[in-house]
This record gives sequence, structure tokens and C-alpha cells, in this order.
Amino acid sequence: MRRFNRTIMVALVALFTMNISVNALRAEQPTRSIVELNDHWQIFSADDFDSDDAGYVSLPHTWNPTASEGGFKHDTYNYLRSLYISRDEADKRLFLRFGGAQSVATLFVNGRYVGEHRGGYTAFCFEITDYVMPGDNLVRVEVSNERRSDTLPTSSDADLAGGLYRGVELICTSRNAISPLHYASEGLFVEQRHTTPEQASGVVRVYLSATDYAHLSLQLRIVDPWGYEVSSRTVRVAKYNETSGVEISYDIPNPELWSPSNAVLYRYEVSLFEDGVCQDRVSVATGLRSISVNDTNRLCINGEEVDVRGVGLGHDRDGYGTAITQQMLLEDYMRVKDMGANAIRSLWGPHVDALYDRTDRDGILVWIDVPFTRSPLSLADVCYYPSVAFRDNGFEQLREIIAQNYNHPSVVMWGLFSLVSQRGDDPVSYVEELNALAHKLDNSRLTVGCSNADGAINFITDLIVFRQNVGWSKGHPDDVAVWCRQLASNKMWGQLHFGVCYGEEGVRNHFSERIERSTRSERRLPERRQSYLHERYIANISESGIFWGVWLETMFDYASSRRAYGVNHSGVVDYDHREAKDAYYLYRALWNEESPTLHIANKAWRDRRDTLQYIDVYCSEGATPLLLRGEDTLSIRKVAPAQWRADSVVVRGDVVVRAVDECRALRDSIRFRVSSDVIR
Repeated sequence: MRRFNRTIMVALVALFTMNISVNALRAEQPTRSIVELNDHWQIFSADDFDSDDAGYVSLPHTWNPTASEGGFKHDTYNYLRSLYISRDEADKRLFLRFGGAQSVATLFVNGRYVGEHRGGYTAFCFEITDYVMPGDNLVRVEVSNERRSDTLPTSSDADLAGGLYRGVELICTSRNAISPLHYASEGLFVEQRHTTPEQASGVVRVYLSATDYAHLSLQLRIVDPWGYEVSSRTVRVAKYNETSGVEISYDIPNPELWSPSNAVLYRYEVSLFEDGVCQDRVSVATGLRSISVNDTNRLCINGEEVDVRGVGLGHDRDGYGTAITQQMLLEDYMRVKDMGANAIRSLWGPHVDALYDRTDRDGILVWIDVPFTRSPLSLADVCYYPSVAFRDNGFEQLREIIAQNYNHPSVVMWGLFSLVSQRGDDPVSYVEELNALAHKLDNSRLTVGCSNADGAINFITDLIVFRQNVGWSKGHPDDVAVWCRQLASNKMWGQLHFGVCYGEEGVRNHFSERIERSTRSERRLPERRQSYLHERYIANISESGIFWGVWLETMFDYASSRRAYGVNHSGVVDYDHREAKDAYYLYRALWNEESPTLHIANKAWRDRRDTLQYIDVYCSEGATPLLLRGEDTLSIRKVAPAQWRADSVVVRGDVVVRAVDECRALRDSIRFRVSSDVIR
């Protein structure tokens, strides 16, 4: 009997202990939930709002899914969706976070105005707690891609396709929460103030949204790349400052530093407690590193020089416009990596977090632009309005870009302007204000501008990248070597930390017997001309060795309704993002050190006229290509790093030429026909 009672007692104690553990576990579980709202949207044009012909779409969505010469639509559409709110959710706080809407979005819930967001490349978030009720609610988002003088960009070469082109989330939190409203960010910022191999220290800044701060506390946990907790600290919130948030200092001895060759990440986890009960929890992964540029004009991570080989990455794809999925974006990213680039420039504005999560893990460097840019095609465009509305919108978009991407260690610079014209109202003082604001918000990174102009605008940002076109419309591409020498020897320009950017249009099915310089209105854009200019530019620029970074203008063609065929063809991959141009293989041979390249150029040029042909081959450094026609070996010579050429090859009729490397591990071939019947 005594044993039986003891057994019961042990069971009761175990049950009681389990209940305490379960209750403690429940108390530790934060109440935040995130639900995607990407399906079941109805879409109406502004003119057909009361029509019964509304269609249903899923996000991402745009009403300009493909490039169209002369058929691009600037319009306003309404997106409608039913939103069911449970009674449990109605007792909490509710937020709608939009990944991006191009370019002006106005939110209404149950017919009531909630707010407006201006800017097509950044996320935005509105609280809807007081606008909803238990049961079904109606969400309407009015989206416009009309050009406006109060929203950047007011001038752009890239089409602003319009639409809810990124996803939407419903965020549900307790009454006291780490704020989703601080520029639609995580509300948590890891500020690195001192980062060396011996010590990393700084503060974690947390922004809160609460009904009462008196009983709140924050706990910070830092977990190293191997899963071990290296720091833990709890602070009381007490008096809360909405401007500065709450600071929690951290100190990590002997940290493992993030770099392109060692992309290790620490996890910073912040939990919000009220009287000891967890209310909310947010965590971010970030890398500890320092960024600088040295006296020899080299970008340095943790004091180590990085040879920057970068490409511009746009936001659209043929058939989808800007409504591309994360999977498509990651496919593009893998294509960039395959070419051997180690840096990405997010043109005109940021991409989604998923891209930067990947660059964080892979050690790829990132430059993110503010959409302060100008189209090179229209003299009538105004890219800078000295109005309060324009200026404030630029400041606001800069704040959003920095806040939403602050914790990504791969993001190493903020781009403040691109090809901004100094005609009309002078934008120099505005760029100075943008630069000062960027450093105030984030003094751990560098600022950069992309310039095709002379003057004071080049002396503001920490870094400058010259968009060069020597030899494009006059002279010869090799003239870029003269420009490099002049740049290096000029005392005034020598003060700058300069990089270089370049590009030229080329279409794979446009052919020309001779390489001739382009004209502004030309519609024929032969790929050979694009390839030749890239060949000469990269050879001369690499030999000069004076630039902190070399940037290709764009990786992929992109929609530009002002250009011939509705597309800017300056990418090294077609607008379908599938077919690579010859220039792609040139850079792959030069930059990809892991996978060798052997490529014969001009494969698409099947019908030719001249009996004397030359054959270009791109081959990875360290390998020597052999060129074979039947049983004959053609004479081939090296003309520049990774560039080989067979000169004056006599061809009549059909011919097949094969290329192999010395070890016969790499192979490529080309087939073409030479005939006097071919029309030039």
C-alpha cells in the first residue's frame, strides 16, 4: 500500500512538473505569426472599378509582363482581396507588409484610407489593427506606375512595370512587439562599431511598438556560426525613445570575421518580455566585418584587398516583367556566379531579402542603388526636382533601403546616384545631403555614385564609378587606355577612389561583316560590336590596374520602352535570361577560376559573305586552344588574356571548325557558310 501511494505520488509530481514545463514553454513562445497573402486577388483598372469583369491574379503580378516597343502601359489598377480575421487575431495587433509595389500604392481596408507609399523598389508596412473586425474584411490597394515629379525615379532607362510585383504578408503580434513599422524592417539593427580579429563590439538597436513600456525588458542572445551561445544580456526598457530605440551593447572576444572567402554568420536573437512573459522574438543573421578603401585604391574587407568584378542586376525578365519569383531571381544569381563575378549591383533599387541572404552565405559583395537616376535617351527628362516633395521622397527611400538591408554583411555600399545630369537645377547639394544622411544612418559602409559627368558631383561619395564610353561613338575602344593613363596621372582626379563601369548593346541575331561604331538612332545592334568593345575594354582596363572595381553595366537585357525593340540590349545574357551572348563567355574565361571555359564566338552568324574570315576563341587562362578544320590545324594566336584569334581563314561554302584544349577536356564547334549570295 505504501509502495502504491509512493507510485501515485511520483506520478503526480511528474505530472505537476510536466505541467509547469509545458506552461513555461507556452510562456516562452512568442505570439508573432506571419501569413502570406499572395493568392485570390481581384484586379480592376481604374476605369473599370465597378465592372463585373475583374480577373483573379496571384502575386507577384504586373500589367506589363513583357517588353513592348510603343505598347508600354502607364496606368492605375486596384487590387482587392478578402481578409478573414479570427477572434483571436482581432485581439492582437495586425500589420500588412508589402514587399514592393510599383510605384505608388494606396491602401484601403473596409473602405477606409490607411496610408500611401511612394517608391517602387522598397517594402512598406501599415498597421491595420483598428481597421478590421472579426470575420471577412476587404483590402484594396490602388497601385499606379504613372510618372510623378514627387517620386524617384522621375527619369529612368528601365521601365517601371507597375503592379504588386512582390509578395504581401499579414503579420500578427501581441500588443507589445518589436516594431514592423520602422521602415518595414526587422526592427533590430546590429551596429558594428569596432570589428577586429581580437574583438567585435557595438550595439544592437531595437525599435518597439507597445501600449505600455513600464514592465518591458529585452533579452539579447548571440549565437556563433557553430551554434554556441557567446553572449547573453537582459536590459529593462524603462523610458522608451522612439527616435533612438533601445540600445543593447555587445562584446565578442576573438570573433570569426565575415569575408568573401569566409562567409560566416552570427545569429542575434532579441526577445521582448513583459513581466517575465515572452511577447515577441526577432532574430537576424549577420557577419562581423569592417569595410574600407586603402591608399592604393583597393576595396578592403577586414583590411584585406578584394579584386572587385561586378555586374549590374536589373529586376525583370521577358514574359514576367518585374513580377519574377524568388526562384527566378536565384537562377539569375547562379548565372552571375557561374560567370565568375564576385559582386552585384542592385540597379535602381534593392532586390528581395532572399537574394541578399544568399550573398551573405556565399561571400558575394553587394552595392544597392537609390533610384536617383536619369535616362540617357531623353533630353526632355528631368531627373531632379528641387521641390520639397521630391527631396523628401529621396530621403525616405534612402532610409527604407538602409533600414531594410542593414543587417546583410554582403551589402558593402549604398549607391546614391546614377548618371545624374547637371543640366537644369544643380543636384550637387542634394547628393551632398543624401551622402550625409547615409553616413548618419550607417557609418559602417561606404557610399558610391555612378557618374558620366565632370564636376563637383564626383567628389561627394566615398567611392565613384565612372560610366565610360570612350570609343563608342567616336575614336577607337583602345582609346580607353589613354583615358586610364590620364586618370592615373591627373592630380585632381587622383584624389578619388574610382572604379569603372561600361557596356554596349548587342543582339545575337544581328550581324555585320564589319565592326562599325554605333549611332544614337541605330536599330541594328550586331553582337560582334558588343563583343569587340568588351574585349578591348577589359584588356586595357585590366592592364591599367588602377580601379578598385570593374563593373559591367548589366548582366541581363531589360525592358526599356524608349529603346529599339523595347529592350536595352546591353546585357551579356538575353532578356529571356536563358541565352548567353559571346561577351558572357569572355568574362567567364577571365573570371571563373573554378570551372574552365572554351568558347568559339559568333555561332549565330551562320551565313557570311567575305571569303577571309577570322575566328575568335575565349579560353580560360592557363589553357591553350587548338583550332581544327577537318584534319587541318588552323594557326591561332593569343591577342589578350583569355582571347585567341585565327586570322585570315579562307572559307568558301560550308565549314565546320572545332576547338579543343591541350588536354582535349574542353570542346566547342562552329558551323557557318560563306557565299557571295548572302545579302549584307
